[in-house]
Amino acid sequence: MRTELELDPKISPSPAGNAGWQYAVASGILGWVLDAFDFFVVVFLVDTLATNFHVGKKEIVFTITLTLAMRPLGALLFGSLADRFGRRLPLIGCVLYFSVITACSAYVPSFLLFVIMRALYGIGMGGYWGIGASLAMESAPPRWRGLLSGMMQGGYPLGYLFAAVAMETVHPALGWRAMFLCGFGVALLIALLITQAPESEAWREHRIPRMGAIFHTLLEYKRSFAYLLLVMSAMTCLSHGTQDLYPDFLKSVHGFARTTISHIAILYNIGAITGAVIFGHLSERLGRRYSIMLALSMSLLSIPAWAFGSTVIVLIIAQ
Repeated sequence: MRTELELDPKISPSPAGNAGWQYAVASGILGWVLDAFDFFVVVFLVDTLATNFHVGKKEIVFTITLTLAMRPLGALLFGSLADRFGRRLPLIGCVLYFSVITACSAYVPSFLLFVIMRALYGIGMGGYWGIGASLAMESAPPRWRGLLSGMMQGGYPLGYLFAAVAMETVHPALGWRAMFLCGFGVALLIALLITQAPESEAWREHRIPRMGAIFHTLLEYKRSFAYLLLVMSAMTCLSHGTQDLYPDFLKSVHGFARTTISHIAILYNIGAITGAVIFGHLSERLGRRYSIMLALSMSLLSIPAWAFGSTVIVLIIAQ
């Protein structure tokens, strides 16, 4: 999809991008990595958390569902703030918010409070992508936006990969609570990078004077919004519906050990990162729509082996 800078003839971005665009892109990618890491920590700790809080596995899975259910609220809240006050300050607030909530999740004394923490985390998780992608893509050189968008999207499986690596390094050495704490320093680094990034010229040109005007614009383009919402909902279902419980699937159905599961997760996330960069680059040549269609077609072909493969080799190839 073309960005606002490309569509509006009144805005003439420099072919080299806004000065300091590298900070915007770096903060966008790192923030998405951290966002994914903090989410997938719970995916790898389902059994551990169930034991700690003396609840069943399905109760922990419910917190994952609740986190995802709160994402639209976070997207609406932080996205509205970004349209009203600029991209940078809401983005800093978002990354610090969900990092603090994640850290607090490690020390809550009851399962009810853990549920609340994961719901609050979902608000921050939903807020980051939209603002981070907007700041990064509106600041970056137009000719590189396809590739850079692929790199940014690749930040999500990279965060998933780091969570798998942490299960084999941080968790055995420092315990499960450390898994919720080790990303906070990264959040501070991201906040610092955002302060060095330029504010979006597209936002400056189209700055909305009041919050009510945001929702008026939404209603004005309701058909386009509904279409994009449907497309992204389907793609999100494909994404989270296949990856969030896959480590538990490998354990419950195939009986794999934790180390084997972590290694498989590392491999399929390397594939996801590679695919994000490749298809981001291809989108500059094939266009956004055809690139999406090609990626979805390849995913469909891999599903039978991914779901019904009976050996480690088949499962790895399917990733």
